Amino acid sequence: MYARIHTLKEIYTRLATALQQIYPEPEAKSITYWVLEETLGYTKAKMHASWTDMFPATISEQLDFILHQLLQYKPVQYVFGKAYFMGFVFKVNEHVLIPRPETEELVQWITTTCKENALHSPRILDIGTGSGCIAIALAKLITNAHVQGIDVSAEALKVAAKNAHTNEVQVQFEEVDVLSTNFAKQTTQLFDIVVSNPPYIGFSEQAEMRKNVLQFEPHTALFVPDTDVLVFYRAITEYAQKNLKPNGWLFFEINESFGNELVTYLTQQGFIEVSLAQDHFGKDRMIRARKSS
Repeated sequence: MYARIHTLKEIYTRLATALQQIYPEPEAKSITYWVLEETLGYTKAKMHASWTDMFPATISEQLDFILHQLLQYKPVQYVFGKAYFMGFVFKVNEHVLIPRPETEELVQWITTTCKENALHSPRILDIGTGSGCIAIALAKLITNAHVQGIDVSAEALKVAAKNAHTNEVQVQFEEVDVLSTNFAKQTTQLFDIVVSNPPYIGFSEQAEMRKNVLQFEPHTALFVPDTDVLVFYRAITEYAQKNLKPNGWLFFEINESFGNELVTYLTQQGFIEVSLAQDHFGKDRMIRARKSS
């Protein structure tokens, strides 16, 4: 693709133009900045001040290899093996979902709840922890929090453990199947907070999803049968009924299509102060509920 030495501006334009074949223009440009930051070590501000900088063919060849992967719909986070969440860096691969900005809003809601309710050294359980982004961010942000994370995927837990080490926090991880018959019956210890971003996309919704998600992110962390889209929420709610402390909190990230249904369900299960919140796109995305005293 690059037969001669090019300026930074030319390289940027070629990458962004190529990526617009499969991404909307703003996203293509954002990915291009990410690629150039990773490969050249330039911040976005420095790029704009250095458009005339020249780069040799070796850089062009490296970028060609990266661009080839991106044009196969491989997410840029998987290309570089990392993602950013709440200002922290997380290792990611095909065994874990890429952390989303919407999930950052869920973490922010939890931290705010802890402050408003003067929860000191809370015990927190993250169910379906994946990369560990929720559990680790909470361990970083909440003073003296005792955090555990569980997941059905042993490979995901390996990633989570590495992320905890890299981010210098202590989080206890364990391989657990929340849909097993014994899960809800377990009462090992009581938690102040149980949080989960479980699989919540019906299989029928695949036709509406983008290839970068469908072809690369783990389906076990994304999809549930259309006939039982709330299967994880019921299992986790049943567990939380037994394992939350009195006045403890249950937090969910949710499918926007089932917000009101989940509010009704949690209320019927005896939870109080059930609240539905929207993400920055205005979509129903999070639920908070409190166990009665």
